[in-house]
Amino acid sequence: MFQTFDVTARPEQGPERLAALRAQLETEGYDGFLIPRADAHQGEYVAAHDERLSWLTGFTGSAGFCAALRQVAGVFIDGRYRTQVKEQVADVYTPVPWPEITLGDWLLDHLPEGGTIAYDPWLHAAQEIRDLTTRLDGSGITLVETDNLVDRIWQDQPAPPMQPAVPHPDEIAGESAADKINRLAADLRRAGQAAAVITLPDSIMWLLNLRGSDIPRNPVAHGFAILHADGRVDLFMATAKLTDLPLDPSVTRHDPETFLDAVARLDGQIAADIRSLPQAVAKVLGPQLVAAGDPCALPKARKNAAEIAGSAAAHERDGAAVAETLAWLDAQAPGTVTEIDVVKALEGFRAADPSLRDISFETISGTGPHGAVIHYRVTEDTNATLQDGHLLVLDSGGQYLDGTTDITRTIAIGTPGRAEAEAFTRVLQGMIAMSRLRWPEGRTGRELEAIGRLPLWMAGQDFNHGLGHGVGAFLSVHEGPQGLSRLNTVPLEPGMILSNEPGYYREGAFGIRIENLLVVETAPALDTGDADRKMLSWRTLTFAPIDRRLVVPEMLSPGERDWLNSYHAEVYHKIAPRLSASAAKWLDAACAPL
Repeated sequence: MFQTFDVTARPEQGPERLAALRAQLETEGYDGFLIPRADAHQGEYVAAHDERLSWLTGFTGSAGFCAALRQVAGVFIDGRYRTQVKEQVADVYTPVPWPEITLGDWLLDHLPEGGTIAYDPWLHAAQEIRDLTTRLDGSGITLVETDNLVDRIWQDQPAPPMQPAVPHPDEIAGESAADKINRLAADLRRAGQAAAVITLPDSIMWLLNLRGSDIPRNPVAHGFAILHADGRVDLFMATAKLTDLPLDPSVTRHDPETFLDAVARLDGQIAADIRSLPQAVAKVLGPQLVAAGDPCALPKARKNAAEIAGSAAAHERDGAAVAETLAWLDAQAPGTVTEIDVVKALEGFRAADPSLRDISFETISGTGPHGAVIHYRVTEDTNATLQDGHLLVLDSGGQYLDGTTDITRTIAIGTPGRAEAEAFTRVLQGMIAMSRLRWPEGRTGRELEAIGRLPLWMAGQDFNHGLGHGVGAFLSVHEGPQGLSRLNTVPLEPGMILSNEPGYYREGAFGIRIENLLVVETAPALDTGDADRKMLSWRTLTFAPIDRRLVVPEMLSPGERDWLNSYHAEVYHKIAPRLSASAAKWLDAACAPL
């Protein structure tokens, strides 16, 4: 099994650990310390060595942070984790809805007389510190850099990961590392920039056609890189990760400990993404720093033909594994199967594919009230039995050599209720609306996202997460800069892969989410002859049946019904030949037209 079901959140340990941290505050004379869920590379996911937020507070979500003051400790969480945080942290911590309440405003409220807030400059991005400093200007609250106070008290902290990196074949990547390096170096020259500092692991992996295993579920290796405008790359990565690994001749390996010294020796304008560049590095660069963004971000997001073909192939194999799981689940009587049973079955069907390297995130298998916990993680302590009338939210994915998958299906256990079916149908309508969309070139995720929410809005309902995120090519399952969210201002471009995942969550009762991955393409020409704009559209990559038992047919328009029937016909065509005889027979019924 890739996934385990150990209990990782221990709220009862929070008070003692917070007291130890406050003792450090007292010793140093600080009024507070900031604990983000981040590492020095500022990726979304972190290694066990860097799980400081979880270790201190018990909160295991993939985003958030803690501001620990002498008298109060706030755990800042976004809409995905409002339910989860209540179950994972002790009452010595106060959940804070973020970004509705910003860190700066919260500090001003809790330190009206001023004070000193310490932070580890390796764990906070330069933009974050700039914004916070501006907000606190004139307040008497001072930010100071320090070594990590949590590391001081974490006696059994795991060692940093040192897994070896491996080459990613050019034929799967669709472009050699040398060509990528030269292409991006030319961009730097055109911009008049001498070099770019790259700290995000997935950017370095993409640029150098490497993959690693330093982060669970994400095939990346930790390191830093400097891309020079003359086409050289300095790679700062531990020797143990690169043993016997052929690198492009333009790449020179250095010890990570020399990274800051190398940055200090750079001349000219140096590009970096200040939203992910650690403050420790930004401080060394000083006025040379140009906030030009990560040079790999957009090129990596624009998948080439080989990456798109690989992703499509991976999704067909993955869809077969999901269909086998759904067929197996449908044969089990309500009350006989648990959430963990479903996870194990799904992983078993995926593991039959020899190209599977890992799951792409911890499978979310939540039934009944657990389905309303958006990022629920089942453990031996929470493992629930699937009961008649419940819904099961099953959100999962695989890391294959040729692509990364992410799919969610909501399944009826026994006979669903009318309220659940109506909510499911609205979520489905939102997913269909986005899947059918054509839009003018240049539009951003922020401009399009509401389309997937409209059916829910018309019923006075909504959900507390974005409609979709970018997805990598055998890389991170959450990839920027593209996204379908209220905050995303990046224009969508051909080759970008995004999720389309509206949902609905009724706390204490049930949850619903339906998710497919889509790739942006140039829209086919219309027959009218009146079009005067270049248009884009989606091509669906994910193929697995959507539970027809939860669809209220009379709520669907003729166009929505036609889309669902056409989608299911394509699911059967692509997936049935890959299935066992029993699963293929089940799929035939599951894909029958409405």
